[in-house]
Amino acid sequence: MSKIDTSVPHSARIWNYWLGGTDNYEVDRIAGDRYREVFPGIVKIARESRRFLGRAIRFLARDAGVRQFLDVGTGLPTADNTHHVAQRVAPDSRVVYVDNDPLVLMHANALLTSAPEGETSYVEADLRDPEGILRAAGERLDLDRPVALILSGILGHVETVDEAASIVGRLMGGLSSGSYLCLNEGSDIDPVYAEAQHAYNESGAIPYRLRTMEELRGIFAGLEPVEPGVVSVPLWRPEPSSDGSAPHPIGQAGGVARKP
Repeated sequence: MSKIDTSVPHSARIWNYWLGGTDNYEVDRIAGDRYREVFPGIVKIARESRRFLGRAIRFLARDAGVRQFLDVGTGLPTADNTHHVAQRVAPDSRVVYVDNDPLVLMHANALLTSAPEGETSYVEADLRDPEGILRAAGERLDLDRPVALILSGILGHVETVDEAASIVGRLMGGLSSGSYLCLNEGSDIDPVYAEAQHAYNESGAIPYRLRTMEELRGIFAGLEPVEPGVVSVPLWRPEPSSDGSAPHPIGQAGGVARKP
């Protein structure tokens, strides 16, 4: 508990608040409400990002046959975490979560639940140490077999897109041929979203940077994109809506790609 700073809003806790979770503090709820006042669409972005993750994990487990998942920057547990989705499709899936936030560590027990046939574990490590992540993950996953690397809303905390691409390249470099990258991050297509994010970054919280679509696609360099490529997350293999409405682009982009 002594490592948790409750005086400054934290993106993982705010995201949890927007998703309807309870693992957050008053400072996070205040920041989340202020953000939403400027940009009400942020709640839709949070929820559509989560839906994209579910569709992507189902594709990876069902269609691509992946049985190992490395989820870096997992954030706080909510409904339909990576291991929930993967193990519903393939109960023998093995999932390693990586985060360096003490509040996430406190809730590790919620993550460390697994189907009896599979395994779910947690590693405390930093995104900026890809080699350390791979060493720790290699104790739980067979890195000589395909692994799906999951990065959701984490690379925006990296200062430059070049550094973000380098981190992804080093992580993917330690995974075998046939592995996959699943990425979804904030994009700058909505000026109101960009304004709200700028105000949040000026609040003293850890900044999060929206990227251009071109920058996000560049992070997938050298990988084989899965159709439809890197697109606004509601447009990535959408499922039929209950009211029959068509999906519309929002300021969150995602994609999946295979390592040759």
